[in-house]
Amino acid sequence: MSGPAFFQTHMGQRFYEGTMPALVRELKRLNDNMERLVAMAEQLAGQKESTSAEPVHPTTPAGTEGK
Repeated sequence: MSGPAFFQTHMGQRFYEGTMPALVRELKRLNDNMERLVAMAEQLAGQKESTSAEPVHPTTPAGTEGK
């Protein structure tokens, strides 16, 4: 293949200097948000366990017991 390598082109420079750093920032932001979401879910699950004294039974539509 002849011609310059990708990193030597204008598009390649934009990709490595702009697009890649932006992708990394967004991935970091996504990871931070996921960590916060997991922490909240764990906190809510802990609250439900401590406030629930009785086991939760699945509900069935009326008239379908024993079928």
